[in-house]
Amino acid sequence: MDTVLFDLGAVLIDWNPRYLYRPLFNGDEKAMEHFLAEIAPPWWNLEIDAGKTFAQAVSERVRDHPQHAAMITLWQDGWEKMLRDEIAGSVEILGELRKKGHRLHALTNWSAETFPIARRRFEFLKWFEDIVVSGEVGLAKPDPRIFALAIERCRLDPARTVFIDDSPRNVEAGRNAGLHALHFRDPDQLRADLNRLGML
Repeated sequence: MDTVLFDLGAVLIDWNPRYLYRPLFNGDEKAMEHFLAEIAPPWWNLEIDAGKTFAQAVSERVRDHPQHAAMITLWQDGWEKMLRDEIAGSVEILGELRKKGHRLHALTNWSAETFPIARRRFEFLKWFEDIVVSGEVGLAKPDPRIFALAIERCRLDPARTVFIDDSPRNVEAGRNAGLHALHFRDPDQLRADLNRLGML
């Protein structure tokens, strides 16, 4: 193993829509979770990650749920408040992998419209040889086509590449693509997994 393909959100970067919406729901966790499950659900955000514009996605949801128009519109207007800091323990591991000379790439589900914000905020993103951004290529994990694209574009040998993602279905898709896939839970567990592979 000489290459690592990282997911970014919830692995190296702390992103969560609850950071934006929790104060707006005045601590009503049940109402907030209902909104995030039914009105602004993960599948809808995945469409944005796969290339649908915020304007189109927001307008479609407002049409379907006009009573929630203000809250839905904030998904675009307040998006930056969903983005917090780097996940320090994970970035520390990334730095150690870099010092050891491993090839570093990233494969992320992220809107092309908002990824420039992350590039400006997180210096460590410059450590990657390449970052395949779903919104830029019009495909999103777990679609096998984005894994095939990343393998070709980043010139990866799947048998020598570790793929790290927090989503079990993305981990499974990576494994199906021939990568050595690790399910990220926290930095300590990731460090243990990489130590077992002799990479740290």
